Formats: sequence, C-alpha cells, structure tokens
Amino acid sequence: MPRYFTRDHEWIEVDGPKARVGITDYAQSQLGDITYVDLPAVGATMARGDSVAVIDSVKAASDVYAPAGGTVTAVNAALEEAPELVNASAEADGWLWELDLADPVELDELLDAAAYTDFIAGL
Repeated sequence: MPRYFTRDHEWIEVDGPKARVGITDYAQSQLGDITYVDLPAVGATMARGDSVAVIDSVKAASDVYAPAGGTVTAVNAALEEAPELVNASAEADGWLWELDLADPVELDELLDAAAYTDFIAGL
C-alpha cells in the first residue's frame, strides 16, 4: 500500500478509498515519552490540514493534522490504555485513525518516502 508523508510529520497509508494515519518515527522521537493521545471521534469529518488529534508527551502537547480530508471510520483504541505504542511503533501499531478519503487527488501534494527522508535530513 502506498504511504505518503507531510512536512508536519504525519503519514498516511492508502488502500483504495480508505487510509490509515499516524505520526512518523521522527515526530515521536522529537516528542519524547508520549503520555496521552486525544483521538477524533468516529464519524467526524475533516479537511486536509485540520487539527484532528492531540498528542501529549513529557515535553509538550502537539496537534496532529489531517494529511487528507475524509470521514473517520476507526480510531486506535489501544492508545487509550497504552499511548506509549506511538513511541514503540509510530509507523505501525501506533497508528491514530482510519478514514474514508474525500478526495484522493489531495495525496498528490504529499511527500513520498524518499522525499520525506530528504526533508528530515535537512532539518
């Protein structure tokens, strides 16, 4: 499944009209130990760039932005009891929400893995 990245350090993995969203390993490493994740409600709609979730860590609280618009179909309920999953596995088990994409064309404006790697190398 194709995976895209934002300059705000979110990733989105796409499977047809559906997608899964999380933060990158780089983002979780910058946040430090994650203590709480405030996820969107199932059924919530979002536009690309909207602040959709908040991640609290020992360092700060950080907004998570929607890399693409759509409707939330699921959230990672495991994060309620174990927010540290984001630290342990930010780009796999620590995913945040799933959505039905509103407009897959929005993905064209995101970075592929190579471009994201170049982007963080320049930070």
